[in-house]
Amino acid sequence: MKSMLRYVSIGLLLVATVLSTSACFPLFAGGAVMTGLVAVDRRTSGAMLEDQSIELKISGRIREALGEKVHINVTSYNRKVLLTGEAPDQQDKERVAEIAKLTDNLTSVWNEVGVTAITTLTERTNDLVTAGRIKADLIDAKDLFSNAYKVVVERGTVYVMGRITARESKRVASVISGVTGVKKVVLVHETITEEELANLTAKPAN
Repeated sequence: MKSMLRYVSIGLLLVATVLSTSACFPLFAGGAVMTGLVAVDRRTSGAMLEDQSIELKISGRIREALGEKVHINVTSYNRKVLLTGEAPDQQDKERVAEIAKLTDNLTSVWNEVGVTAITTLTERTNDLVTAGRIKADLIDAKDLFSNAYKVVVERGTVYVMGRITARESKRVASVISGVTGVKKVVLVHETITEEELANLTAKPAN
């Protein structure tokens, strides 16, 4: 069963690559690749909706201010925002963060935007394939809740978000580090206790 899930995960992400050429697949349209399902999300339903709103607001404001000059992906988890992508210079990188911080209800902003040329379709496709491999390996890890972690892949660097215990953090980083195509793992998650995790898994989030 897990072998089948591995192939399904990778297959769906590869289909996304094809659809993305017409910019009609939301997973790939922003440029970053993310994994994670709402069914086992450790946020409340209200927090999930708020995160979606935050992402849309920040993305729209950055696009309005800087247009195609930059390529920015905005990922929000429990009101903690991760900025990835590319900017032509340090000034524009800082400008992106300033725009994000103007948004209400944020608790933190991680500015991981690279000062470099905008990635090519080939580079983004490579990230997509890497994300598929990560997803498959997390599914295979019996001691992990594979869909409880939001994973963003950008130029071979993997960012892990979520509400995660210290034990899970080490284990997830270990699994991801061994995946082909991963250059670096950056943990930008919220740390919770084992007791908090037990409470979260005992009943669905409301």
